[in-house]
Amino acid sequence: MEARGSDLGIPPPRRITIRSGRDFGFAVAQSRMAAGLTQEQAAEIAGLHRSYLARIESGLSVQLLDRIVRLLRRLGAQITVTLPDTGQPRPDHPTDREG
Repeated sequence: MEARGSDLGIPPPRRITIRSGRDFGFAVAQSRMAAGLTQEQAAEIAGLHRSYLARIESGLSVQLLDRIVRLLRRLGAQITVTLPDTGQPRPDHPTDREG
């Protein structure tokens, strides 16, 4: 029988439920930080300007994402982003808690 992460004292990954474009931006920021990237580095990887990535992460530029998320939720979909636990402290966010 193969050992699971929880059996080895490794915490399970964090899950962020996406209910809005702002939640999506938060998940992008958390994913970037978990990868150890600066906004500049992540923006370069994605082919974006750093200031646009900053607007996405802060929830200021997410109108289209809001509409897509709303459509998916009305169709019965649940959108969840799973992040690895880095062991680093993170800012609290209401969608960090499932429920």
